[in-house]
Amino acid sequence: MPPTYVLARDHLQRAATILQGADQRSRQLRHIIERTIGLMEEIRPEQAKPVSNVLELNDYRHLRQ
Repeated sequence: MPPTYVLARDHLQRAATILQGADQRSRQLRHIIERTIGLMEEIRPEQAKPVSNVLELNDYRHLRQ
């Protein structure tokens, strides 16, 4: 995971901990933050493709058959 992603998740977890109030607004904000954390954990970063103008012939070999 990128360091900024981990840092953002940690900040959201701290915010959820701080919002321990029993009032309606605190509960709603805590729920939004916890749901955001859950969505962040579901996301799997895609593998970065190398930026190049070189093609791999093996990637296209099946098209010739």
